[in-house]
Amino acid sequence: MTRTTASIDRRSAVGILGAIGATAIAGGAGTAGAQDVARAGGSAAVLTPELLGWDEKTGQYVLPSLPYPNDALEPHIDAETMDIHRTKHHQAYVTGLNKALAELARARESGDFALVKHWSRELAFHGGGHVNHCLFWRMMAPPAQGGGGEPSGDLAAAIARDFGSFEKFSAHFQAAAGAVEGSGWAWLVHDRASGRLLIQQMEKQQNMLLTGCTPLLGIDVWEHAYYIKYRNRRAEYVKAFMNVANWGFAAELYGSHMS
Repeated sequence: MTRTTASIDRRSAVGILGAIGATAIAGGAGTAGAQDVARAGGSAAVLTPELLGWDEKTGQYVLPSLPYPNDALEPHIDAETMDIHRTKHHQAYVTGLNKALAELARARESGDFALVKHWSRELAFHGGGHVNHCLFWRMMAPPAQGGGGEPSGDLAAAIARDFGSFEKFSAHFQAAAGAVEGSGWAWLVHDRASGRLLIQQMEKQQNMLLTGCTPLLGIDVWEHAYYIKYRNRRAEYVKAFMNVANWGFAAELYGSHMS
């Protein structure tokens, strides 16, 4: 897919994904270019085209590199899982996203929209999977580099206000992640309308997510995210995730949304 075929450029890279995946809740990215929202102080100042794997030269999305080695989250998340999760599963979402964008562009050029429903669904699913994973890798960090512990500053105060305490938040978040039916995610989000923090579940890569919110922290509970190490013990995986949760990145997302 070339840029001409797909009719995509850097300005619209984040906007394309603004209505799917976790960036459906990144206030503003669905209605303006990423650079415009960044100037306005929105969360797209953090969710840049580069973070989302936009390749300006090819006009396609690519698989971003991890911000740490595969084994950096050991013993909580094993290196084999990290490698397979990113290079196989995340790559499949990138491939599917580029395919859907190309097919929709082809439909626009030909005027043949017979399969528009199918490719729109493919865009939502694969685009959601790509965005969610781009965020997920950065929502974790090695314990020696800021992973685990508790948030501080404004985010800590908001968690205490809306959940009663960090301990109550953690119990709620882990319970929500453990209770996702089938495959999906749990997210800590900031709701723009109410100004409150919420915990939400997501089915698949795009369903059941309240729009108008910003993702702050998310955990992937598809079995491929934990099955090599934890088998069917999802609760153990979710508990282990809290040891690598990147509260610094969550605070950055929260701050950019509040500015």
